[in-house]
Amino acid sequence: MNLRKKKLLAKRALNVGNARIIFLQSRLDEIKEAITKQDIKTLQKDGAIIIREIKGRRKIMKKKTKRGPGKRKKNVNTRKRDYITLTRKLRKHFADMKIKGIITKEEGTEIRKKIRNKVFRSKSHLKEHIGGLRK
Repeated sequence: MNLRKKKLLAKRALNVGNARIIFLQSRLDEIKEAITKQDIKTLQKDGAIIIREIKGRRKIMKKKTKRGPGKRKKNVNTRKRDYITLTRKLRKHFADMKIKGIITKEEGTEIRKKIRNKVFRSKSHLKEHIGGLRK
């Protein structure tokens, strides 16, 4: 009885290699009747299909090779991301102030340029500057 197709089905259903799948000789008739992936999974739960353990040191050796400095992922340059988030926050606040009529057009161009040139450290710093303009 040729069970190569059943072995391929089991391989796809259980996500293991061909060599690791073992069919029990006493339950070959049940395995032969299996058509779907779900049938194969239930047969494996029942014990008709056995999956061999991985032998060898491949996994251990794989772990050793993935430790080099090229594999360490670390975001070194966060300055750009910080600049983007701060600028967006300041521009949004600036737009709200402009809608409310707190800032004039001339002051607006000056503040916009200062935001772009990273003069303000934070939103509170911007508020403080605008408060100084009001006096």
